[in-house]
Amino acid sequence: MEKFELHILGCGSALPTSRHFPTSQVLNVRDKLFMIDCGEGAQLQFRKSKLKFSRLNHIFISHLHGDHCFGLLGLISTLNLLGRTAELHIHSPQDLEGLLCPMLDFFNRQMTYRVVFHPFETREPALIYEDRSITVTTIPLRHRLPTCGFLFAEKPRANHILREMTDFYQVPVYELNRIKSGADFVTPEGKVIPNAHLTRPADPPRRYAYCSDTLPLASVVEQVRGVDLLFHEATFADEDIPRAKETFHTTATQAASLARDAGVKRLLIGHFSARYEDEKLLLKQATEAFPATMLAKEGLSVSI
Repeated sequence: MEKFELHILGCGSALPTSRHFPTSQVLNVRDKLFMIDCGEGAQLQFRKSKLKFSRLNHIFISHLHGDHCFGLLGLISTLNLLGRTAELHIHSPQDLEGLLCPMLDFFNRQMTYRVVFHPFETREPALIYEDRSITVTTIPLRHRLPTCGFLFAEKPRANHILREMTDFYQVPVYELNRIKSGADFVTPEGKVIPNAHLTRPADPPRRYAYCSDTLPLASVVEQVRGVDLLFHEATFADEDIPRAKETFHTTATQAASLARDAGVKRLLIGHFSARYEDEKLLLKQATEAFPATMLAKEGLSVSI
């Protein structure tokens, strides 16, 4: 299967600790890199993960709290120092361009490349990016300011040609694209060779959902139903539910219950509060509701 890998650069929350970097991830889709949130230190973690800056062209920011976007200025500056020429596209809620551009104008007066901002609304799901391989759709969330998660969905791929069968039936090269798309083959003698004899089905398209800071929402359940991997913030343990409500965050059990109700295949929890010295407590509470739960950690790579 072609690459569809998630790399965790940071999984902490707002207060810095010696254990975690602020939130940032990179999704590798067929060697195209998509960054999701960009907390402080994201570019350092990017280097440690041995990812290539040149393959990063799109950054998705869930909301404009500092622990999710304070790393942008440093990353953009570093790419400038490296002599980047390709455009960098940043997708975010409104206002990021107005906040960031004055700092870019001051610290990077001679930019070698263009930064393109793509603001999106946060109230309704919207398709905000599409290429030949994937689509990216927003997942409206409820936090203390406009916030969205993101659903990355692979597009269905064409069937795989069975080369030994197409050779056996002497299928011309110009017919292969039609056969990949599901057409039968008709021999010069008029015999119909069913498509199932010439191809095997492509692997099912994969989906990854990212839900950052939010109260637990029933609306998210339907949007992420059946995804291969769900990342959901789990900032607090059950005993801190009052604090979770006050700050518009989710507990580990609430995140796991949402994953269970949505029938997702795997759950990855992160955005851990600095108050917990050991996140195994959060993992224990989550797995009681949804056994297929993993803890995020810096340097973790998950193949989807």
